[in-house]
Amino acid sequence: MSLLSIDNLQTHFFTSAGVVKAVDGVSYSVDRGEVLAVVGESGSGKSVTGLSVMGLIEPPGRIAGGSIRFDGKEIANLPQAQMRKLRGARIAMIFQDPMMTLNPVLRVETQMIETIKAHRSMSWNKAWAHCRDALGRVGIPSPDERMRAYPHQFSGGMRQRVAIAIALLNKPDLIIADEPTTALDVTIQAQILHLMQQLVEEDGTGLVWITHDLSVVAGFADRVAVMYAGEIVEQATTDGLITAPRHPYSRGLIGSVPSRNVRGTRLAQIPGGPPPPLNRPDGCRFAPRCTFRKQGCEAAQEIRDDVRCWRVADLPALEEVSA
Repeated sequence: MSLLSIDNLQTHFFTSAGVVKAVDGVSYSVDRGEVLAVVGESGSGKSVTGLSVMGLIEPPGRIAGGSIRFDGKEIANLPQAQMRKLRGARIAMIFQDPMMTLNPVLRVETQMIETIKAHRSMSWNKAWAHCRDALGRVGIPSPDERMRAYPHQFSGGMRQRVAIAIALLNKPDLIIADEPTTALDVTIQAQILHLMQQLVEEDGTGLVWITHDLSVVAGFADRVAVMYAGEIVEQATTDGLITAPRHPYSRGLIGSVPSRNVRGTRLAQIPGGPPPPLNRPDGCRFAPRCTFRKQGCEAAQEIRDDVRCWRVADLPALEEVSA
């Protein structure tokens, strides 16, 4: 049984202009001790899927259909009182903006200790020491002093490290990380990735890593789910996706990575932009941008063999396209 299993999830926002289907039939699963990377352009629905799992969708949005099962229990539309028992204890989320986690008027020690004591019985002194050690693990210097500081006294990168430390405090079974290392320099990013890998390997934590950085995915994730316009268009092992992407959109993402291009040549680009959320094509949503499209590609389709493309069987190899 998977730790997290999402099946045909539909998260819609009911606005005065119409229904925005931010997540429209997404399905994926994560096992214990596994890292699943969810990649795609901004607006593809990656973050909204994570917020749906956390029960943090606010009006006018709501989960309109589908299933989210955590450790075998259905949690889609679970009452907030029950979700609060899970959040921070068994499921944690690291946001791209650390100020979504941190309260600007409370000291770091207060926020961290409250996170522990909300779910565990522990003395204040023991909790304080546990929190101080957590700050040290994510690379914050002088953690004793920093425990007494306020969020505004940290740089943006340091605030993100505090947010990561808070997410790891209770050793959750599942972590959803939404671009958590975007604001960090390369050295600290590598340190955080190593810490996450340790957590996954030693504690069997399941990790959903939301990102657009394929260089991080290559050496970190076990599997990759590629999202486009609210849908999963391809799922594969990390090696499989990087060496032999099957969906034209996945090919475009891989082809735009500098390391795959001959030095001095222009980077490959995907023409156009994603369809507006209120006016998406009925069939293949990537068809207007796809260089391989043919008549019939506009027809409605389901994901088959982990890829959502009518022409996947007869597309040329990536090397032939880039040659």
